[in-house]
Amino acid sequence: MFSEVSDINLTSNLSEPLASLEQDWSDTPHVRLSRSGHRVVSVFLGSIMVFGFLNNLLVLVLFCKFKTLRTPVNMLLLNISVSDMLVCVCGTTLSFASSLRTRWLYGRHGCMWYGFINSCFGIVSLISLSVLSYDRYSTLMVYNKRAPDYRRPLLAVGGSWLYSVVWTVPPLLGWSSYGLEGAGTSCSVTWTERTSRSHSYIVCLFVFCLGLPVLVMVYCYGCLLHAVKQVGRIRRTAARRREFHILFMVITTVVCYLLCWMPYGVVAMMATFGRPGLISPVASVIPSILAKSSTVINPVIYILMNKQFYRCFLILLHCKHHLTENGHSSLPSKTTMVQLNRRVCDGSPLGLGPAPAVTRPCAVEVEGTSSVASDKTDPAEPPDVSS
Repeated sequence: MFSEVSDINLTSNLSEPLASLEQDWSDTPHVRLSRSGHRVVSVFLGSIMVFGFLNNLLVLVLFCKFKTLRTPVNMLLLNISVSDMLVCVCGTTLSFASSLRTRWLYGRHGCMWYGFINSCFGIVSLISLSVLSYDRYSTLMVYNKRAPDYRRPLLAVGGSWLYSVVWTVPPLLGWSSYGLEGAGTSCSVTWTERTSRSHSYIVCLFVFCLGLPVLVMVYCYGCLLHAVKQVGRIRRTAARRREFHILFMVITTVVCYLLCWMPYGVVAMMATFGRPGLISPVASVIPSILAKSSTVINPVIYILMNKQFYRCFLILLHCKHHLTENGHSSLPSKTTMVQLNRRVCDGSPLGLGPAPAVTRPCAVEVEGTSSVASDKTDPAEPPDVSS
C-alpha cells in the first residue's frame, strides 16, 4: 500500500512541472505582425527553402559524380552543405507553413524540436566555416603531407556536430529553453526570459558559437591575405590578378558571414538584456531571415565560386564534356607556387643510400579557396595545392 502511495506521489511530483510548463507555454507571440507582413515573410522563407535546398543538392550531386572533388578538405564543404540542407528540409519548411497561416502550427513540442534542430544545424555550419578558414590558413603556414589524410577532416566534421550538440541540448534540459521568437512563426532560444540561468546560457552561446568563430575567421583570412600580398611582391605579373581574386573572396566571405549572423546575434542580445518591447516585430523578423539566408549563400561563396567546383559544374551541364573522362576533369590547373621556408613540406630524403637527408620547402598555391592538397603530383616535384 505504501509503495502505491509513493508511486502516486512520485507521478504527481513529476507531472506537476510538466503540467506547469504546458500551462506556461502559449502559441501567442509577444509581438504581432500584420497579415501582409506574414505574407512577405512567407515569400522570403519559401525562396530560401527552395533555393537553399537546390543549391546544396547541386553540391551533393557534384560530390557524388566527380571523384576529383572527394578530397579531405572538401569534406568540410560537404558538411556545410549537409547541415544547410537539413535546415531547409527540417526547419524552414515548418516556419514557412506557419507564416502562411500567420501562427505557429506545431505546438510546444514542435517548437522545441524546431528550435533545437535549427540551432544545432546552424552551429554546425558556423563551426565548419571557421574550421575551413583555419584549414586554408594552415595550408599556407604549416607543412602538407604528400598522401591525402582524411582523418583530420573527418575529426573536424565529427567535432563540429559534437560541439553543436553540446551547446544546443542544454535548453532541453533546463538551462534556458526553446520558445517562440519574432512574430510567432518560428522558434529559437527564449531570448526574452528574464532569469540568470537564461542570461548565462545566452552569453555563453553568443561567445562560443558566434563570437569565437568570427575571430577565427578574421584572424585566419587576415593571415591569408598577408601571405597573398607577399606572393604579389615576388611575382607581380603572374600573381597580381590572383591576389585581387583572393582579396575579393576573403572580403565576400567575411562580409556575408557578418551580414547573415551578426544582426541576429545583436538583436538577440538586445532582446535579452534590453528593456521589454525594445525590439519591434519587423526588427525581430529581419535578422532571422538573414540568418536563414546563409543556407542559400554558403554554396555560392564556398563552392560554386571555387574554380575546382565551377569546372565540374560546367562539365555537369555539358558545357565542357570533352574535358572529362570517367568523372575526372582533365582541365589543367594554373598554380602560383610559393616557397614557405618556415616549415618543411615533406621530411622524406630526396637522395638514396647514406647521403644526408634533404628536406623540401612546401610549395603552395594561393589561387583557390579550398586549399586541397594534390595527390597526383610527380614524385620529383613538391606537392601543390589545387583550387
